[in-house]
Amino acid sequence: MTQEIKTERLRLRRPQISDAGAITDYVNDPRIYEKVARIAPGQTLKVTTGWLASVERDRAKDLHHVFVIEREGELIGIVGAHRDAAAEPFEIGYWLAPDAWGRGIATEAAGALIAWLEETRAADHFTSGHFADNPASGRILEKLGFRRTHNAPVFCLGRGHDVDHVFMVRSIKTR
Repeated sequence: MTQEIKTERLRLRRPQISDAGAITDYVNDPRIYEKVARIAPGQTLKVTTGWLASVERDRAKDLHHVFVIEREGELIGIVGAHRDAAAEPFEIGYWLAPDAWGRGIATEAAGALIAWLEETRAADHFTSGHFADNPASGRILEKLGFRRTHNAPVFCLGRGHDVDHVFMVRSIKTR
């Protein structure tokens, strides 16, 4: 099983328990947790380590493939693919440290993950999305070949209420 994916500027590797402190610190920044549906404010180290354990369990079932994004040896974000059942398409998600925004890193990391999934899982259909008030994430997904399907409210743990969400899909047929 691949433990890392390399790009020109990045190293994507499987997360380790030793990453829990850095991940917890990052996701407690409202600039991150308000843009990701499933991250609550005030996340504890215990919650992060529990999430890391669940990622490992689900990876063994081919349901969850999460990678730490490293640039020059520093953890700067997470990119992952999740699905609830093996017959479903993977949902692509990511977050980056705010200092890394605007440099094409999320596009590069998510593109590398998608290419890996296409090669190793014969995946040809992906879902993703972004909150409507985060158009930068939408531009990343468009660069990766995702197309908007519809909008609908999604509950954001970080904000504590429903937020307008843009749902997107990427398939061989739409690229």
